[in-house]
Amino acid sequence: MTAPVRRTPPANRRQGFDLRSTALFFVLLAVVVGVLGFAARMVAGALERRPVWAFVLVVVGAAGFLGLRRRLHVARAARRAAAALDEAAREAADELEAPAIPGPRPAVEVAVDYDALTPEEFEEAIAALCERDGCSAVDVVGGAGDLGADVVTVAPDGRRIVIQCKHYDDAHRVGSQDLQRFGGTCFTVHEADVAVLVTTSEFTAPAVEYADQCQIVCVDREALQAWTDGTGPRPWETAPGGWAARWGKTGAES
Repeated sequence: MTAPVRRTPPANRRQGFDLRSTALFFVLLAVVVGVLGFAARMVAGALERRPVWAFVLVVVGAAGFLGLRRRLHVARAARRAAAALDEAAREAADELEAPAIPGPRPAVEVAVDYDALTPEEFEEAIAALCERDGCSAVDVVGGAGDLGADVVTVAPDGRRIVIQCKHYDDAHRVGSQDLQRFGGTCFTVHEADVAVLVTTSEFTAPAVEYADQCQIVCVDREALQAWTDGTGPRPWETAPGGWAARWGKTGAES
């Protein structure tokens, strides 16, 4: 009995396959190099024969490259702008969908006894009302030499407010002379955008007429109480002279 003979593959079969691949690679490389060399010679010949055309081609190529680069830059900027606009539109839509709930108007103690206050305390109380309702830079400047300005402040919309406070009883109404003295300084001296005269009493008819002519806001007792408890507008929110016309608190001529 004879043992089977194991055949071994020829040792040079793998080597022969590698040699053929390498030879094919170098043949293709030689062809590519030859083609590139031929093209280079043609381009060089064209440059020698027609250098102007070659320059034109270079310029056109450079311009095309710059134009393509610019278009790419513009396209990227347009995409960024579109994304920003889309984000802003979504935020605006969210804001519009949210229910608009007005904030509650601040309130102070309604039962304020202004008659029990001193004139200085009355000025402080008016300043507190202004500060409560969103005014800034509230300053109580009343006193000797105040030239008619007791409270100076800045309204929420940026206007300068100058207020004169008259702490009178019911029997002492604010007359036209009071308005004339205040009107002579509130705009020219204190540079008011809105001039207001507020009193614990009422205004005479000539006083209201003068206030309308000079665009001074008159706040009488009833209007002051409405301002205090939040049922009436703030003085700087009304048209000049609107308070007296709104509440109908004109008295007899002085």
